[in-house]
Amino acid sequence: MSRPVFLSNGSLAVGLNEVGLVQDFYYPYVGLDNLTNSRLGSHRIGIWVDGAFAWVDNKSWDVSVDFEVDALISTVKLHHKTLAVSLELKDLVDQKENIFTRHITITNNAERQREIRLFMHQVFQISRSGRGDTALYVPDDHYIMDYKGRCSLLISGKHEEGSASFDQYAVGNYGIEGKEGTYKDAEDGELSGSAVEHGGVDSAIRFTTTVDPKQSKAIEYWIVASDSQFTAEKLHKKLKKSDLSQIYKDNRTSWHEWFGQSANALHTIKPEYIDLVKKSLMIIKAHTDKRGGIIASGDSAIYNYGRDYYSYVWPRDGAYAIWPLIRLGHYKEAKNFFNFCRDIITDDGYLMHKYQPDKSIGSTWHPLLHNDRKELAIQEDETAIVLYMLGEYHRYSDDSDFVQGLYETMIRPMANFMCSFTDEETGLPHPSYDLWEEKFLTSTYTVATVYQALLVASDFADSFGYPDDAVKWREQAESFRAASDVFFYPDRNYYRKGCILSTGEEPQLHYDNILDVSSVYGVMMFDYYSHEEKLHDSVKALEKYLLDKSPSGGLPRYEHDQYFTTNPPYMGNPWFVTTLWLAQYYIRQKNIARAKELLDWSMKHMLPSGVMAEQVHPEKGDPISVTPLVWSHAEFVNTVLDLSRADKQ
Repeated sequence: MSRPVFLSNGSLAVGLNEVGLVQDFYYPYVGLDNLTNSRLGSHRIGIWVDGAFAWVDNKSWDVSVDFEVDALISTVKLHHKTLAVSLELKDLVDQKENIFTRHITITNNAERQREIRLFMHQVFQISRSGRGDTALYVPDDHYIMDYKGRCSLLISGKHEEGSASFDQYAVGNYGIEGKEGTYKDAEDGELSGSAVEHGGVDSAIRFTTTVDPKQSKAIEYWIVASDSQFTAEKLHKKLKKSDLSQIYKDNRTSWHEWFGQSANALHTIKPEYIDLVKKSLMIIKAHTDKRGGIIASGDSAIYNYGRDYYSYVWPRDGAYAIWPLIRLGHYKEAKNFFNFCRDIITDDGYLMHKYQPDKSIGSTWHPLLHNDRKELAIQEDETAIVLYMLGEYHRYSDDSDFVQGLYETMIRPMANFMCSFTDEETGLPHPSYDLWEEKFLTSTYTVATVYQALLVASDFADSFGYPDDAVKWREQAESFRAASDVFFYPDRNYYRKGCILSTGEEPQLHYDNILDVSSVYGVMMFDYYSHEEKLHDSVKALEKYLLDKSPSGGLPRYEHDQYFTTNPPYMGNPWFVTTLWLAQYYIRQKNIARAKELLDWSMKHMLPSGVMAEQVHPEKGDPISVTPLVWSHAEFVNTVLDLSRADKQ
């Protein structure tokens, strides 16, 4: 399942699934500890009326899930024809406090007054083992507390009219000792009142209201996340006395102020794109931890069919994510990300495969050996793209003081590493893993990023008074560019994937001739070519062999891509990132009509909420893999900004 909505304040993040239920709950870092996920099961919402009961995920409801254009506040609409009941949920994660709130409007669509019971179910797994959590009812202030160690989650709510709270509760075991979960207790319309349990736990609370025919009543529900029960209780007491509508007003104001930083640039965007651009920016922001890490995706659904998840900080993904923010003037997030990278860089000046949001090392599938030779388990392009993006930050912000402060701790170590990480035999960067994390070679894309990153570093060296560094790095960059022809495949007239030098007494250069969109993009974006005609020929090859070769259209990453492939076997599943890269090429070539076609393709394959997946089913057009993917949204915004700039020229 996808996440049509991802709510966050940089510390607490909540992912809603396709029926608007809480599926992901990250705290206290965005993307680190997921206190509920797809394998555990979503929180549930149920309705009892006239002796009948229905959970909202039982496929008998008409559902729509969306979020606002100007604020990260979701709207979930649910309608049950048989029960004659409708629900509308307005949800947010408060930008000041770690509070998730739901304003739930219950509408009685029948012709007579009825008692309607709303059940809210919560299931958390605070301890990583799924054991040792405690959930209990606290009578003095009327709430459920789910806690373990320094993590406390307080659940409560009230009727919008007056101060009355939930009238029944139940706490029990979930997923252990053969117990399915306390949520089953709700299905007769009554809760048992069990007050405490430990191990694997869940809870349910009931709100009872009488609703006149064709009228509505509202319930306010909240979960407070804190490092202690006492801190959470203080916030709970404020919520009991406050009007939650003010929290929604305050959050809309907060988002309005954030968008104010980019107001001038946003005004240049064509009306048909502006709403989706703003939604994309909020999705990027939502995946950004306040301590600098930017995760690739908070969608935990991949747990169900993959070995790992995407809630890591890939330096590459993070760098691409901040690019549109930099272009629009959102510099705080960029500075935090660069400080994050400064703190995780190795003593030798390179960045590892990926990291967790608390700056600890992430998992990897890159071995430390290749052909029995010791190798670094890295993708060199990740180091290069961060340095390149620092150049973009300086170009847009003119913040020399901040950038100069990173010279000794990040710029010089990175540039020196890229110079030293060179094969004497080829004069090219030493092999590392490609940006798709699959092949060990000297790839065209990686060399292009390294080339341009060294030029950025040399410009910094000139500006900050280090002429020797500038000469050294510029000379190395130009030597890489002089070898650019080695990456062109004359037999098929495009930039190949890359090459690698074989080991043995007589080493030979072996080529990987796969047509890969990243090779073409790298050459284009980072100005790594000697003859522009070769770039244009490479794009013609993309058009001939890869573009629109499945019913859904779009562009796969490369020939015969097997990642999440479907049958029948096309060249691969279309990706938003690669399709938008090609659109950016068309914009550079003033082929605006063709670029708009690919932008339209991207918008057509978004979820109704505007969320973009990583991939698209080649026949059905449905999202595949994590949804949202932050990188997809970053490329969408960048493409629209490129288009706006082209329109002004």
